Amino acid sequence: MLRYFIEFSYNGKNYFGYQIQPKDISVQEELEKALSTILREKIKTTGAGRTDTGVHAKKMFAHFDTEQILNDKLVHQLNSFLPADIGIKRIFQVKDDFHARFDATFRTYEYYISLEKNPFTQDSAWQYWRKPLDINKMNEACKILFEYEDFTSFAKLHTDNKTNLCKMYKAEWEQNGTELKFTISANRFLRNMVRAIVGTMVEVGSGKIQPEDVRKVIENKDRNSAGTSAPAHALFLVDVGYEF
Repeated sequence: MLRYFIEFSYNGKNYFGYQIQPKDISVQEELEKALSTILREKIKTTGAGRTDTGVHAKKMFAHFDTEQILNDKLVHQLNSFLPADIGIKRIFQVKDDFHARFDATFRTYEYYISLEKNPFTQDSAWQYWRKPLDINKMNEACKILFEYEDFTSFAKLHTDNKTNLCKMYKAEWEQNGTELKFTISANRFLRNMVRAIVGTMVEVGSGKIQPEDVRKVIENKDRNSAGTSAPAHALFLVDVGYEF
């Protein structure tokens, strides 16, 4: 069997996340259906991770195995077969034991907030224009994240995580006009973690809590201590790192 990596992107608006669901449509289901149809064999994929319902990916990876020798023509065939909201960028062979999930060294997400009511970013940014946000306080709170590795307070409850430990590499807010962009990078993320962090940071920026309160939120190791999860539609997976 040969192992191939596939790099792709998708708009998550119409999907119940990346991972296959029993009754709901997912990106993985569409991808496997297209691969199986074109290659005329049952193809199962393993993704670099899962994204929640409505979350987008600008750069996502998955691997699959086949006995066939593939060429660049498959990219064009897949893009012709798949719906418009899933795009294949490249397919390439890797070592037989290389794993899309376990061999990833980091993941990077971006989250967008619009500080004005913007009809053109309704599907890609959180429309947060009723209260001002203090980006300096939000970045002050971000620095506290680097002091910890246990992010239980930002994890979705009742999951099958064996550990809630994550190594943070970057967490930073930037402002460009009336748009805020949050970039966060770590070796791994827990389910709902980024959206929970964003929700907590917005509480800091709006003055509901102070930056120092984030330390207590993390140390409580209690999801109820953190802010409400930010809306999914403004979250993008933008990079997954590998040492090919």
